[in-house]
Amino acid sequence: MQDTYQCEIVTFTANIGQGKDIELAREKAELMGVKEVYVENLCEEFVRDFVFPMLRANTLYEGNYMLGTPIARPLIAKRQIEIANETGADAVAHGATSKGNDQLRFELSYYALKPDIKIIAPWREWNLRSRTSLMNYAEKYHITVQTDKRGATPFSLDANMLHVSSEGKVLEYPEIQAADYIWSNTTSPEDAPDKPTILDIGFENGDPVSIDSKRLSPASILLKLNELGSANGIGRLDLVENRFVGLKNRGLYETPGGTILHVAHRAIESITLDREMGHLKDELMPRYAKLIYNGFWFAPEREMLQSAIDFSQYAVTGTVTMKLYKGNAVVIARKSANSLFSANWVTFEESNLIDYNDKDATGFIKLNALRLRLKKMLQS
Repeated sequence: MQDTYQCEIVTFTANIGQGKDIELAREKAELMGVKEVYVENLCEEFVRDFVFPMLRANTLYEGNYMLGTPIARPLIAKRQIEIANETGADAVAHGATSKGNDQLRFELSYYALKPDIKIIAPWREWNLRSRTSLMNYAEKYHITVQTDKRGATPFSLDANMLHVSSEGKVLEYPEIQAADYIWSNTTSPEDAPDKPTILDIGFENGDPVSIDSKRLSPASILLKLNELGSANGIGRLDLVENRFVGLKNRGLYETPGGTILHVAHRAIESITLDREMGHLKDELMPRYAKLIYNGFWFAPEREMLQSAIDFSQYAVTGTVTMKLYKGNAVVIARKSANSLFSANWVTFEESNLIDYNDKDATGFIKLNALRLRLKKMLQS
């Protein structure tokens, strides 16, 4: 951009728990003469204001994907626009490819937050439309590019506190099993400890607040569960998904802490959430997941759904006991002062409850069977 537009550049790198030396970004920018360099830790904001609201909805895209990449993009875009306003920049840029989803996630967020912003997308606009072209450009201008352990250019990786994803290279062939070395964030379930890990996760109004009765910040909770989940081989997913742009894509996703929280949250909801509220949430969730996946975090319909989801969490408070063992996150107990479960009501033994008459079930069944009976009789 310095060569193409002869303009002053401001760089921004978000630390959202990707586990790398973020300050290297500052050094590279300064070597290229950049005077304003922003390197910021957004981990707590990421988990508190983006990951946890999404987890309240039990969000899965196409039934499996926990949206580790798309949930990070609106936060990065939000801060990028804020920095553009602070520095007086008249344009923002991103390096997303022309075939992927991230260009949409960044740019829809940019426009939602600053409608008149100018956007520069070099992959679409310049003659740099392949990894080979990018590597040749980097070599020409002596730009260092990290390589993998085999000395080759790395897979397309995205990492943050919620997940690590891998795409590209041999993963472009879904009929080929992914090599073990591609999994970078989790122990293989076969190699996980033979002894299970037992832990309690405390929830308040739908959000996790403690592990084994110790209160922790949102980021600290996810970090701890990532550590425990990774050691026990939890959260691996080999998925072919449908991109918003119309292409199918294969990705390997590792989401250890998020997987544990997803299972635990559904467990605490199972005893605290009204049946119809829970069923309605399950109906809304695919639409909510699709909005996040496609880049519409700042859209009014996502905010409307979020309000409904958050309202449903007013009684979702309690403790879930989890067992982590060889790739499995299993609920073994759950309790809450707000529990709607009653052993006296569901017992198979004789009960002295005066509000439940076993004979009432006969009329209930006959009323629900009426239309079925009528249909069959009229067709006979």
